[in-house]
Amino acid sequence: MQETRREVLDAIADGPVSGPDLAEQLGVSRAAVWKHVEALREAGFGIESDDAGYRLDSVPAYGGEAIAFGLDAPFEIEYHEGLPSTNARARELAAEGATDIAVVADEQTGGRGRLDRGWVSPPGGIWLSVLCRPDLPPAHAPILTLAAAVAATETAREAGVDARIKWPNDLLVPGESGDENGDRKLAGILTEMEGEADRVSWVVIGIGINVSDDGLPTGATGLLAHTGSVDRRRFVQRLLERFDALRNDPERVIGAWREHALTIGQRVRVETPTDEIVGEAVDVEFPGSLVVETDDGRIRVHAGDCEHLRPA
Repeated sequence: MQETRREVLDAIADGPVSGPDLAEQLGVSRAAVWKHVEALREAGFGIESDDAGYRLDSVPAYGGEAIAFGLDAPFEIEYHEGLPSTNARARELAAEGATDIAVVADEQTGGRGRLDRGWVSPPGGIWLSVLCRPDLPPAHAPILTLAAAVAATETAREAGVDARIKWPNDLLVPGESGDENGDRKLAGILTEMEGEADRVSWVVIGIGINVSDDGLPTGATGLLAHTGSVDRRRFVQRLLERFDALRNDPERVIGAWREHALTIGQRVRVETPTDEIVGEAVDVEFPGSLVVETDDGRIRVHAGDCEHLRPA
């Protein structure tokens, strides 16, 4: 959000402020104040004006300006009604030298998950990609995937949804006892990175969260199936704020991941590029390795496709 526009919103959110007072406070002309107010109205903000001045009456339900307003995290918001892929757009921004940007779309038409699997991204979901430039060696970059999973899980739980983390990058809602459909996938995370041997150039963390159940594939679920309503604007804000707080705190990330994990304690099968590992998942270690107890001892898996073989 343009900085002066943000300052206008902050000023009128606390009550009526006259045009002359706003102009003096912000160091701009009264005509500039009027232009900013009109731009905000066009973006969907309800701004009333009377003899006492301007006051903020309502905030749009969703959109870039709406997410940016009141966001307590240092991310610029780039919003699109529709995109082929928020990750692809974030990669474009990375090539331009940008950082700390969240690309948000109401719909994705070409969303992809791990192993290049398709990801259904209908209108009304939560589809975003966060671009950042962490001061990390490439081998430590997986901690950001775990941080995003914890942030998304805690935000879903705050909204009333019993979300848990399945290693390495899925959020599930556990099935009830006797539920033949079992655990259902709520969200997925796809992290992409570019770097050199000793440092990361940029990381893009794509997060896709289903909101409605309409049009989802078998085995998937949305937030609305488990809670009465979802404020997408506030959900995205809380997710970004949590991710920002976690991204530089690896110890907290690992502890929170363990707390919210569905995989730990499960008998699992992990397909890696070169092997198949079967055993009990007993832990996750920095920067995101899954520890599996097998008949041949403990194995640390750094990347792979994990299947739960029995309920927790």
